[in-house]
Amino acid sequence: MHYVVDVSFTDLIPEGISLLTLDQGKNRGFIFLILFIIIGLLISVIIDKLIPESSEAYDKKLYKVGIFSMIAIIVHNIPEGIATFLSSATNLSLGIAITIAIALHNIPEGISISVPVYQATKNRSKAIGYTFISGMSEPVGAILAFLILKPIITNTIMGSILAIIAGIMTHISMFQLLPTSLKYKEKGKTIIFFIIGFVFMIFSHLLLN
Repeated sequence: MHYVVDVSFTDLIPEGISLLTLDQGKNRGFIFLILFIIIGLLISVIIDKLIPESSEAYDKKLYKVGIFSMIAIIVHNIPEGIATFLSSATNLSLGIAITIAIALHNIPEGISISVPVYQATKNRSKAIGYTFISGMSEPVGAILAFLILKPIITNTIMGSILAIIAGIMTHISMFQLLPTSLKYKEKGKTIIFFIIGFVFMIFSHLLLN
């Protein structure tokens, strides 16, 4: 849960408002940000209603957490792939540094998908497969940037995408991850791993900056 909250409020929302205000101005940029966060929340609610419950899952709520994390991370990784490609195209050294930082940043992303899916289904192939699919979304973003998006990407488009992702991930943390984590009784371990995740995310953010 910490990862989702951290990315939403220290990464996606600040970057989104920064990009939107460049094109739209402070007031319009803030309105756009709120609007697209709400759109992201609504998209997440709709996805929640549409995701089927796996007949293989022992814990269907936990399975949905894994699927939600995969969807959110796919949508999150595509702009990361675009940003990595664009930065590498202009400054190779910067691109390499960003690539290494994002690779470290992606470790908790994979964990947030594979662990819930495996615990819910006891199926290693499914856990690895879903994590692999989410990981492949980053090079897909880079390919899209190379083939199609580079000439048409604007600050408003990127800022809007980031705001939508923040809305999706906020819904996941508040209505999927938090209720599911509260079902389990070992709160001491939860706190310890929350702190570990917090330290890891600070480290990865320092590398990205």
